[in-house]
This record gives sequence, C-alpha cells and structure tokens, in this order.
Amino acid sequence: MQYNILILGASYGSLLGTKLLMAGHRVSLVCTAPTARLISREGTRVRFPLRDQPLPVEIASRDLPGVLSATTPDAVDPAAYDLIVLGMQEPQYGSQGVRGLMRRIARSRKPCLAIMNMPPLPYLRRLPGLAVDALKGSYTDPSVWEGFDPALITLASPDPQAFRPPESAKNVLQVGLPTNFKAARFESDEHNAILRQLEADIDAARFSVDGTTIEIPVKLKVHDSVFVPLAKWPMLIAGNYRCVRAHDMIPIRDAVHGNLDLSRRVYEWAVGLCMTLGADGGDLVPFEKYAKAAAGLGKPSSAARALFGGAEHIERVDSLVQRIAWQCGTECAVLEGIVELVDARLQKNRVKSEEPVLELEALQSA
Repeated sequence: MQYNILILGASYGSLLGTKLLMAGHRVSLVCTAPTARLISREGTRVRFPLRDQPLPVEIASRDLPGVLSATTPDAVDPAAYDLIVLGMQEPQYGSQGVRGLMRRIARSRKPCLAIMNMPPLPYLRRLPGLAVDALKGSYTDPSVWEGFDPALITLASPDPQAFRPPESAKNVLQVGLPTNFKAARFESDEHNAILRQLEADIDAARFSVDGTTIEIPVKLKVHDSVFVPLAKWPMLIAGNYRCVRAHDMIPIRDAVHGNLDLSRRVYEWAVGLCMTLGADGGDLVPFEKYAKAAAGLGKPSSAARALFGGAEHIERVDSLVQRIAWQCGTECAVLEGIVELVDARLQKNRVKSEEPVLELEALQSA
C-alpha cells in the first residue's frame, strides 16, 4: 500500500523522506516558498555514509520510486495525508504560517510521528505520573500544542545525525551518523499498522549503485514501549548540551571524551531518571555504545551552533529534563550548570537583537 505522508521540515525531514521515497511512498515536504520552489524544480539529494566505503552515496529523490512534492504551510490540507511527521525543531512550530497549520493538523485528527529531540507536550501526557502543565516553561510556545490528542501523537528518537553542508543548496543533506529512528507505538492498532508497514517497507528497500543493489542505512524501528524515544535524553545531556561553554563551543566528541568519567556519571544519572519514569534497561542505550559513536562526532551540536550563531530560541531538552528531575525529587549539578549557561547565552542573544541600529548619518556625526 502506498501512503501519503506529510513531513514538516525539509532539512532533517528529507532524511526520513528519502527512506520513505525509496520504499515507494508519496512524500510532501513543508518548507519556505523559496525552498519549496527549489525542491519542486530539482528534488532533494541526501548523502549517506556506507561502511567500508571512502565516499558517501548520494541519493536523489528523482531516482526513487516514490513521489516527492514540496509546499508551504498555508497550502497544506492535513486531511489529505495518512501520516504527518513533525520534523522541525520545537521553536519553529510557532512561526508564521506553521502555527495555523498546527491548528489544522490538530483538528484533522491525523496520526503524527514526531522526529524531534524535544517531545511534543501531548506526547508527555502518555507518560505516567508527569505533571505536564508544570513543564510548559521549557517550551518556546506551549500553546502550539493545544488541541492535540495525546493518543494521536507518538515520538521517534532522532538518533540519526545529519547536517546541511555549508557550501550546498537547501535541498542537500549530509548524514553524519547513520543510526535508526526508534519510534514508540501509537495507542491505536490502526495507526500502529501504518508504522509497522513503513518499518517493513523501509527495511526491504534497496538502491542501485553502478549496477550493484545495496542496502542504505537509517531504518525506522517501531517499539511497544513509550519510553524508547527517551533514550536520546542521556545522550543530549552528556554530550550535545555540554558542547556549550561560557564563551565558546566544542565538538560533541570533546564534550564526551574530554572527561569520560564525568560524562559517564552524567549519562547514567539521566538513564536513572528515565528508569524512574518507567523505562527499563532494554529501552535505553549503554554508555559504552554511545561513547563509541560520540568519538566520531567532530562538530558541535546543532543546539550549540544555534546559540553561538545568535539564536534567541533553541530546543530546551536541558530545561525539560531538569524540570522532570525536580518532579522526581532529584537533580544533577552538571545539568544545573548547563541550564544556566544556555539561559545566559539566550539572554545575551536576545539583548543583542534589541540593540538599536544607528543610522549612517548618526554614526558619521558621532
């Protein structure tokens, strides 16, 4: 069966989109008007690293059996789709045009799969024992999530890491760490059937390179446990957010391996928090496996790059985990320091953006 799938976010979303196109499905990417025109004209190109191969393989959407389109938020009718993928960073959902689309998605009652580090607020309502309203302060605009039925939202841990090469156009994505999307189940058997079919279709898809049929990494793995996507939290706290320092940023590799013993303690504290919420050991990733993967991550995290690029809002998984920990009666001194550093950098960025720009004439007369 061919599904119609809407993906909000043409950058990271094009990674899962390419895998779905390889499996023969119809994919529509939601993005800005210039990017939509570019993708409509040229398609997308995603570069995947292959084991034992010196160069990545580039997969163009036009070479795949599925059908790709691109559109702007205002032009989307959510009712036309079988599944909606939320592939943008959390602050973007309140932006102009996207906010209205989110309201229409909530009213459509279509199943939504989030591939976000920051879990949608309605998804947190599926986790037992959390006072979710007390967590809203970690979100850029929590009102974006009003009207969504928690039963219709699930979450996949966005473990695959990818970036847009700085010299490339906006329809090009480079995969840095080709791991899998680990998705929690929906509450409905009907919606779980969609996920299971996509999982099987992606797993079976192959790509031909120079006449040789090969398997391309990055799969969709569906799990019964709603806690599986939380496996990303220890990674983010021990690695991604520790890239942020008072005056500069460092690569994830250095954040983790610069003091491996401290990284282990922070990671295992976050694992313990996830287990307090209800996860078990099988839902989570051992520190040794994460540390091995982190050794190959030679760039600062996207959160750190955004902060030092002047962003006034970023995904605040650090703050969210802090608030959840407080509810569970625990805290981590390293995480408390991270939150303070991120808060300070965001405040600095916001103050800088409010500084008046002097006119040329005033500068000349000074």
